Amino acid sequence: QVQLVESGGGLVQAGGSLRLSCAATGNSFRINAMAWYRQSPGKQRELVASITIGGSTNYAGSVKDRFTISGNNAKTTVYLQMNSLKPEDTATYYCNADAHVGNWNIRPWGQGTQVTVSS
Repeated sequence: QVQLVESGGGLVQAGGSLRLSCAATGNSFRINAMAWYRQSPGKQRELVASITIGGSTNYAGSVKDRFTISGNNAKTTVYLQMNSLKPEDTATYYCNADAHVGNWNIRPWGQGTQVTVSS
């Protein structure tokens, strides 16, 4: 199995920056892609950004040009650099992996890290 551990959340003022980290651990797995999602109370979980093993990235329109997703070559560690944060970015941020363990495709989630942006 693959475990994902996020870190880096916290409280920041509007206009500030935070960097989230997600580390994938386990045995004999390979990452196909990694993504960050977020969820606010009363709202559905939404995709924030994703990155493939080849380095292709995708962003939600609301964060494009403010957030940057990156990672190591194997994408076992990924980061989400968040700049120019807004109060509406307040949410629990979750890391998600698209991975293979042998021939099995798995989609594990991290436990989430809270980001709070004050106005």
